[in-house]
Amino acid sequence: MTTNDIQFMKRAIALAQEGMNSNAGGPFGAVVVKNGEIIAEGFNKVTSTNDPTAHAEVTAIRAACDKLGSFQLDDCIIYTSCEPCPMCLGAIYWARPKAVFYGCDKVDAAKIDFDDQFIYEELDKKIGDRRIKFVQILQSEAIEIFNEWDAKEGKTEY
Repeated sequence: MTTNDIQFMKRAIALAQEGMNSNAGGPFGAVVVKNGEIIAEGFNKVTSTNDPTAHAEVTAIRAACDKLGSFQLDDCIIYTSCEPCPMCLGAIYWARPKAVFYGCDKVDAAKIDFDDQFIYEELDKKIGDRRIKFVQILQSEAIEIFNEWDAKEGKTEY
């Protein structure tokens, strides 16, 4: 851990405070850093935008990708005020930064009623045993698009 890491984490924490105080959403902030410079910031905006995906990490990732003109965060580091939830963890893995630093952990979040444990448990269940009903239909039609993608020339891999 360097003094820069501390500086960037303090900024993520300050964004969590800013978002919370402005009633944008929950107490979460994140920054994306490349080459020692903050290139994007975000805080939770779930309740102010009526968007359940507007978590701090996702808003920061979207802004960083827009700035970089890329769907990947090569050579970037994400600093987030809390250990990422399952959705944000997925977004982070798709974005492919080289590291993530976090402040609070999921136990700390659960203590203030941001408990994602049920999602982890849902992922371990068979699809038919989940709380939300999932029904597979028209696979034979949907798979045709996958086959077209598989054979597509000049596609952008990711």
